[in-house]
Amino acid sequence: MSTDDHTAPLPVLETWFDLQCPDCHTAQADLAALRERYGDRLEIRLRHFPLAKNKHAYAAAQAAEEAYAQGAGDRYVRELLSRTAELGQRGEELLVALAAELGLDADEVESALFDGRHLLAVDADQAEGRALGVSGTPTYVVGGERLDGGRSQEGLRARIEQIVDALPTTA
Repeated sequence: MSTDDHTAPLPVLETWFDLQCPDCHTAQADLAALRERYGDRLEIRLRHFPLAKNKHAYAAAQAAEEAYAQGAGDRYVRELLSRTAELGQRGEELLVALAAELGLDADEVESALFDGRHLLAVDADQAEGRALGVSGTPTYVVGGERLDGGRSQEGLRARIEQIVDALPTTA
């Protein structure tokens, strides 16, 4: 690295989601708008925060991690969030079926749910979220500020844009 490299790190928006949460599905429209506005100038990271009230959220987080391992995590998450009611009814059956629908190795998703290979990643996200004060979903962390979308998402995208626009950018 050159000593005259004065680039700032890429701004990061961490999104704490429960993949069985209907509000997290609604938040996808804001995330799409943010991706459209900022492109590759903003890194959006999914962080798992499965809520105890959602019976299949923990398994969904593990399945999503396996989908990421197979290179299709974002697509899997978007599709799964559009089917939160169905996830509530079908549970793990839907997680595996969705993987097959998207052309993923559904047997590997099923194996990941059985052997728990992604438990540590999900648990680590949840522990970090708790440490940051996350208590509901969706919750966003950007520029050191936590924004809680669990109560209301009104005005959140505008606030995220305001924070991101004030952050130093890559030169």
